[in-house]
Order: sequence, then structure tokens, then C-alpha cells
Amino acid sequence: MTQPAFPAGAALVFGGSGGIGQEVAKSFGAAGSDVAIVYRSKQDVAQKVAAAIGEGGRKATIHAADVREAAQVQAAVNDAIAAHGRIHTVVWAAGPVVEQVHIAETSAELWKKSIDIEVHGFFNAVQATLPHLREKGGGSYVHLGSAGHVFWPAKDGLSVVPKAANEALVQGIAKEEGRFNIRANSVLVGVIEAGMFLELLKRGVFDQKWTEETQKLLCIKRWGKPEEIGAAAVFLATNGYVTGQKINVSGGFGI
Repeated sequence: MTQPAFPAGAALVFGGSGGIGQEVAKSFGAAGSDVAIVYRSKQDVAQKVAAAIGEGGRKATIHAADVREAAQVQAAVNDAIAAHGRIHTVVWAAGPVVEQVHIAETSAELWKKSIDIEVHGFFNAVQATLPHLREKGGGSYVHLGSAGHVFWPAKDGLSVVPKAANEALVQGIAKEEGRFNIRANSVLVGVIEAGMFLELLKRGVFDQKWTEETQKLLCIKRWGKPEEIGAAAVFLATNGYVTGQKINVSGGFGI
């Protein structure tokens, strides 16, 4: 008999109302997991994602939190545990729409915003969930990072640098928490037709020249789909012998 891919409980998806995050949340539902969606302001989107997961036969709940506020994160985690009994997977898909600027033109305000949301936010999420994962005998962290980790994209430092800090934390979790059956891995996200990319495209940040030059760096000559990020996240959450690793889902960007 085929064993279920997930234990009882839910995948907790921070940023589950975002362009990529919502598809990641749906991917976990489709793979047989209940889902707890953490959002900051897009309650309507979170509700629609939860409804879609519910239509597929899984339980989905939504929880509001500003990830910069540790108390709000802990409250959302506590509510998710109360609703589902257990969190078996923590997915970090939260993050701001990142302004595209060179390092030399990056303001202290923009820098602080990115670090506060992505680095301090992820740390808050880990601190709020790690004791629970230990108590329940293990679990998994899946961090959505950047393909810029392996090939620097000009003007994208406000995304790449904070995520690089998180990559170090992921490595630390894998090393220190493996003895408690807790794993941690990352999906390095390339140019995906969702979320931030579509917003910046709409603003005119990416022109035809940018598109042509970026396409030259891809082995697979198309943009990625958010469902492909979801599939990678589910794989990392369900393979019990993979930890401290990165999957680069970028169409071969820059290799």
C-alpha cells in the first residue's frame, strides 16, 4: 500500500498569498497535505487559495501576520497548530516586490526593508516553529531563494543578498537540527511568470532588451511557471534524506 507523502498536520506557507506562494500552497494541497496560509495584507487572495485547496479535498486555513513582528508570527503559528494539530513543513515564500537598482544606488531605507522582511522575517518564522518541529519528532523547512545565488543578476541585489543570508541559516538548520529529524533546503527561483516578475514587467522595469539578454542566459527558452516552484518545494518537503541542499529552478540560468 502506498504510504501518504505527508504525516498528519499541515504545511505552513509564509507568503501563501503571493504570486508564487499561492501556487506553492496549492501544490502542497494537490500532493495530499493540509495547508496553513500566512499572509500580510491580501486576505482576499489567501481566502481564494484556501478555497481552491478545499475544493481539492484538503483542509486549508489562513492566518494574518507581518513577518517583521515576532509576536505576530508566533500568534499565526500558534493558530495554525491549533487548527491542524501539527505543522510538518514550513515554507518561506514571503518577500516584498524588490526594486531593481544597482548596489551603488541602493538607499539605506530600501536595504533595511528587504533585510527586515526577508532575513528577520525568516528568522522569526524559524524561531516560532522550530520548538514545535522538535516536539513533534521532526519536519522540514523549504526556503524560496534566488537563482542569483549562483549567477549574479545586475540590479537584483535587494533580492539576492537577503536570500543569501537565509541560505546560510538554512545550512545551519540542516547541520544542527538533523539529529532531531528536521531538514532544511532551498529552491533557487529563476524568472517565474508570477508575482514580482509580472509586477515589474507591468511597471516597465523590464524592457525588450532585458528580455532578449536574459533569454540568452537560459537553456530552456521560456520563463518558469509557479507550479514548477511548487513541485520542487513538495519534493524537498517529502524526500526524507535530502537536507542542506539547493534546487535551482531557473531553466539553466547562467550555466
